[in-house]
Amino acid sequence: MRVPVPWVFVLGYLLGVAIQSGRRIDLHLHPSPNATLIEGTTVFALGLAIAAWGWLTFRAARTTTVPGKASSELVTWGPYRFTRNPMYVGLSVAYVGETLILRQVWPLLLLPLVVAYVNWIVIPVEQRKLTEVFGERYIRYCGQVRRWL
Repeated sequence: MRVPVPWVFVLGYLLGVAIQSGRRIDLHLHPSPNATLIEGTTVFALGLAIAAWGWLTFRAARTTTVPGKASSELVTWGPYRFTRNPMYVGLSVAYVGETLILRQVWPLLLLPLVVAYVNWIVIPVEQRKLTEVFGERYIRYCGQVRRWL
């Protein structure tokens, strides 16, 4: 992985912002911009909390957070009881929150491409490495916990 996954989200968002500046479409969920700001901030904070919980759980386990690098521990507790990729789930949720805060449509329209890249390029690399390191234990974990939600 040449581009760290958080940067994939940032670059996808920035590409959306660039398109947004040339083709202005605003996101109007409420007549009040304040309501959208409050909702966006709540969604962003939730996403940040989920991603941070995943990252802190990895740090507590003293294992790598770098995709493709061999993990020293198979983390199956904390948010990893609910999803195998809480950091990616959290980044996706925070991304949606940011689009609400700024009321931007184009970055939101690009999110499926970002998620597709993570799902079909990044995660398979991680899964291969985890299967090499943890074997049947990781395969069982995959059978018990969903990739996303």
